[in-house]
Amino acid sequence: MNGAQSLTKTLVNCGVEVCFANPGTSEMHFVAALDSAPGLRAVLCLFEGVVTGAADGYGRIAGKPAATLLHLGPGLANGLANLHNARRAATPIVNVVGDHATHHARYDAPLASDVAGFARPVSSWVHSSTSARNVAADTARAVQAARAAPGGIATLILPADTAWEPAFHPAQPLADIGPAPVAADVVEQIAARVSNGKKTALLLRGKALLGEGLEAAGRIQARTGARLLCDTFAPQTELGAGRVPIERIPYFAEQIVEFLQGLDQLILVGSNPPVSFFAYPGKPSWCTPETCEIVPLAHPHEDGAGALRALADAVGAPPQPAARVPLRLPELPTGALSPRSIGQIIAALTPDDAIFAEEANTSGRPLALSLATGRPYTHLALTGGSIGQSLPVAVGAAIAAPGRKVICPYGDGSAAYTLQALWTIVRENLDVTTVIYANRSYAILNIELQRVGAEGAGPKALSMLDLHNPEMNWVRIAEGMGMEASRATTAEEFAAQYASAMQGRGPRLIEAMI
Repeated sequence: MNGAQSLTKTLVNCGVEVCFANPGTSEMHFVAALDSAPGLRAVLCLFEGVVTGAADGYGRIAGKPAATLLHLGPGLANGLANLHNARRAATPIVNVVGDHATHHARYDAPLASDVAGFARPVSSWVHSSTSARNVAADTARAVQAARAAPGGIATLILPADTAWEPAFHPAQPLADIGPAPVAADVVEQIAARVSNGKKTALLLRGKALLGEGLEAAGRIQARTGARLLCDTFAPQTELGAGRVPIERIPYFAEQIVEFLQGLDQLILVGSNPPVSFFAYPGKPSWCTPETCEIVPLAHPHEDGAGALRALADAVGAPPQPAARVPLRLPELPTGALSPRSIGQIIAALTPDDAIFAEEANTSGRPLALSLATGRPYTHLALTGGSIGQSLPVAVGAAIAAPGRKVICPYGDGSAAYTLQALWTIVRENLDVTTVIYANRSYAILNIELQRVGAEGAGPKALSMLDLHNPEMNWVRIAEGMGMEASRATTAEEFAAQYASAMQGRGPRLIEAMI
């Protein structure tokens, strides 16, 4: 057994079932070792940003880490944008990054780089193996670090000689770290606060927005009248009919200020206070009222869902939430195709329990409004704001939940960042329906250009935000990747194409001309 074989077998022992990979020469022993670990599914991606985004989507839905396999420092660097998003989502991921053999490092070969330096800004744990004998133990530690509450990115650097030299046996899994319980006296203090008659909101994140956590929050609301909020880009939320209704914090700073106006108390459950996404001239960055007291019930590494259940009992909450989202499906629209009509059609035709890996950007609000009373679904957001996330996230989500429909509503500008994901969706025959909102523009940046007060923007500046000349033909792009694709120019055409995608299974792309 060599070091690479001890690594793959240890991953399987630790419950890692999938490896998203874009390997190179220094990782060939790992690639060969995949055949010695039948419990580890290998998924090839054509670009490292797809590798890391897919691991993010998998981790959010599966609740456990996937592995990535990346080629040296430049390969890791290509994946950093979606690792940034994954870090913001607290997604568990184990990066395995190849490096030059230890005895080769002194020659400063062309691909030599500071791999650990690339890894640190997005990783909660970084380590470079020094011997094949230690690789298995290092791998078990990496998985433990990735799984540690609330979830993080563990980067294990694997010099080539530690992969090919002899090793001993694979390692067994280490105990999970956290989530830590919230102290009973903290629950009692928060119970007194939410019962004091002041205007109160609970800002929820992580498992507080899922399953029992969300139900407990609904019970607290029923007893105290507290508002239930989530971040603009909460990593994972359960929405739609039958669910406890959640208010999503708006995107723009002045909207957040108005949204939180009059609030006396903000209780944090696995979250941080809301701030403006960017700084704007004359607009606030800190958006909570100055007189509002901000108090944590549960920090991100603590058991927020358990704390909500304890708080519900402490305030004498009823056994069930008082409010649930009703099911109200829109009528199918006709005529011109627009973000509003697209959202109505998607809401009307999407089946129960779909997963939305959504990056519709300026078209996202009409979609969210239509889905608000649609069938129950899970929403995966652009947590770190680095665009080009959602197609890769859809890949990972579909592998984590093969029985669920995955929908990827995507702005054409964002989709261009990681269009290579279409190839992996076809190769793995994933049940992903991609809807491209084709407005031929970085539309959000046209809005931001006005908001930041930039002066003197003329034709040259506006051309930097325009996607004409030439126009991307997403039908041909998808077909070139082997995917069935179509273009819709009217609501009737889009409804027919989307209904066909929902009734069938497998990869599909619809280019919606808006």
